[in-house]
Amino acid sequence: MKASDPTHRTSVSVAVDHRTAVATETARFVAVVKDADPATAVPSCPGWTLADLVKHTGSVQRWFSVLLRARIQEPPRKREVDLRLPEQEDGYADWLAESATVAADAFAATGPNVPMWAWGADQHARFWARRMLFETLVHRTDAELALGLRPAIDRPVAVDGIDEFLVNLPFATFFAPKVAHLRGPDRTIRFRATDGDEVWVVRLRSDGFGLDTAHPAAAAADATLQGTAADLLQLVYGRLPYEAEALAHEGDEHLLAHWFANSAF
Repeated sequence: MKASDPTHRTSVSVAVDHRTAVATETARFVAVVKDADPATAVPSCPGWTLADLVKHTGSVQRWFSVLLRARIQEPPRKREVDLRLPEQEDGYADWLAESATVAADAFAATGPNVPMWAWGADQHARFWARRMLFETLVHRTDAELALGLRPAIDRPVAVDGIDEFLVNLPFATFFAPKVAHLRGPDRTIRFRATDGDEVWVVRLRSDGFGLDTAHPAAAAADATLQGTAADLLQLVYGRLPYEAEALAHEGDEHLLAHWFANSAF
């Protein structure tokens, strides 16, 4: 799939220390699940329990840490890593906290600007820290939703997360094959944050899709979605439907349905 120029980013600019934020989000996650029943179902991840959610997140952190330490220059051929997973699920929360320490050690050993292979747009070590942050944050909110809690997401992190998702989505076809269906005869979808001035415009073309940073702010889009940055982040990750009361949408309903049927990450 042909994607937009990987260096051509949205005009959104926020300062987020991804490495520090991984530790912060992991601590929040641990606090949520520490005394919860590991067998609790996670509706936003069908078929998963809290134990599955924690195991997945910690495994991702440890796997990315291996990649960072190796400073990989090509796609890895295997995913073997010593997870050191506890035998009992009631030890998973402490294990997740230790996973963040493993990640911090990998960050300390690998500068963010070190060139590395990455599956997304940014071919540097910083890609993996940013990706680890949003894997952790989104699954932390999954745990909160499973326990009947309302997730809170720091606004600058939410803005950065929307950007990270939309920038990298065109490159995700090898593990999210439906992304290849995101094509169209020059159709645009606008995501607008109502608690700030950030706007993202995605353009679907016959040969693929990508962020259109040249789209004039005042120009019409074929469909528009509006909400707070936190709600838009939950939207793009499929944790909120676009028809949710917290969001507003207008324009081509078929286009919106097509996007959300094929953009699952």
